[in-house]
Amino acid sequence: MYFPMKFIFLFTLSTFFVPSIALKSDSTNPIPSPWPHQFHATTIMNYTGGLRKVDIWYDWPNKKYLHINQYQLGKTLYDIEWDNGTSFYFTLDSTQECTIRHFPVGILRPNWLEGANYMGQRYKDGFLCNVWEKVDFIQYYEDVVTKIPVYWEFYDGLTEHIMTFEVGKVQEDCNKWQAPAYCFKEIEKGKKPLQENSIPSSWEVHDRRFRGDK
Repeated sequence: MYFPMKFIFLFTLSTFFVPSIALKSDSTNPIPSPWPHQFHATTIMNYTGGLRKVDIWYDWPNKKYLHINQYQLGKTLYDIEWDNGTSFYFTLDSTQECTIRHFPVGILRPNWLEGANYMGQRYKDGFLCNVWEKVDFIQYYEDVVTKIPVYWEFYDGLTEHIMTFEVGKVQEDCNKWQAPAYCFKEIEKGKKPLQENSIPSSWEVHDRRFRGDK
């Protein structure tokens, strides 16, 4: 079963991108903008050669986080996360795949970028961005003018390009936040605990480091 990584996007044809150029900052280092308490973003993610389109719904007031991952010419994988540490990874097709994991911490806080190391300014995808590095595993690109995220690059090669970013947009369809009934069948039978029971995916490792460093 595939597992996406939260956080979270991309195009692989490098000819479409403007080369990244580092620029020095002559003023006090800027601070990354906190995430809006609610937003919807669409991204293109590339990881180990595989592409996927991702819909992200972040809802801090209601303490929930939704990723809908459409793999290129492949399945759609849903990831619902709650602040109580429970995460559901499932498909809605005939395969009825589902894995339930539990993490000690909840979803990303809006201020999760606090303490990030400023790397200067660079051009990415045609946008002049401020760039920060967080705990040596992600470089976070934010548009200098709009303060909207543009690009994320993780230490293991996963990259995400933000295509749209809608501040204040809320997923109001309650069904989107509900895991299907077959996710709970094995638990009800006592065959599967509500806990991670296999080696975590790369996406989950990223997410733990995000959420564990507040």
